[in-house]
Amino acid sequence: MNSLARKVENYFSFVKFSHTVFAMPFALIGFSLAVSGTDYKFSLKLFLLIVLCMIFARNAAMGFNRYADQKYDALNPRTLSREIPSGKIESISALLFVILNAALFISTTFFINRLTLFLSPLALLIILGYSLTKRVTVLCHFVLGLALSLAPIGAYISVTGEFDFLPIIYSFIVLTWVSGFDIIYALQDDEFDRSNNLFSIPSKTGRRTALLISNSIHFITFILVIAAGFTGSSGYLYWVGASLFSILLLYQHLIVRHDDISKVNLAFATTNGIASIAFSVFVIFDLFLK
Repeated sequence: MNSLARKVENYFSFVKFSHTVFAMPFALIGFSLAVSGTDYKFSLKLFLLIVLCMIFARNAAMGFNRYADQKYDALNPRTLSREIPSGKIESISALLFVILNAALFISTTFFINRLTLFLSPLALLIILGYSLTKRVTVLCHFVLGLALSLAPIGAYISVTGEFDFLPIIYSFIVLTWVSGFDIIYALQDDEFDRSNNLFSIPSKTGRRTALLISNSIHFITFILVIAAGFTGSSGYLYWVGASLFSILLLYQHLIVRHDDISKVNLAFATTNGIASIAFSVFVIFDLFLK
């Protein structure tokens, strides 16, 4: 593998590009909510601008997370092989990558509409700020959920230039869904977080209670999925997608136990990735076919 290809591969790994399956499908739902009605027409240019915003924002957020956490990543055996502590990417290069993507994100919103441009610094503050919250509060999981929840409402605003109730419900679905599975993911580092004065629900409550909290949060997600279906007068395709999404929510809680976290990655990445994609496909088809 040549040097350029290796650098590209390192940066794809650096930002965990595969994890775009969490927020991107919900951004597409927000976009589809706007263009499936009679007031707005599909625009390929706008669609591509929204996709670029998602990519730039996520690159900035993930890059900053790795930059801010490099000291802890170098101490944690689970994260020691990440790009900065392993030397694959220099710390200053990571910071420049964050600045570049943040600038590209704001610049791209300029070509969408005024409200999106005005809100872009606030969006950046939230998605970058998440990386520092683990130092001060166990609510860090909810800040991550809030950051990803900007996807559906942000995409909707990009088309319409205004807020609406239904895309806000989808944003709350993302907020609770992500917060719940991030608690599961944090089970892996509960002892490390405790010994390094980092905050997470598992490190403060113990694994058993943390899983109960995650269960409760995902039950709220389930209620919100039902609420979105009735609010949007959804058809049968929506309910098929909602059923699949709910089953996969339940599945991840069945395979991760307080005394056995060996399947955390299966629950975190694979199960939630499939849930997000499946749900969005059925929701979008329902919007355009009903």
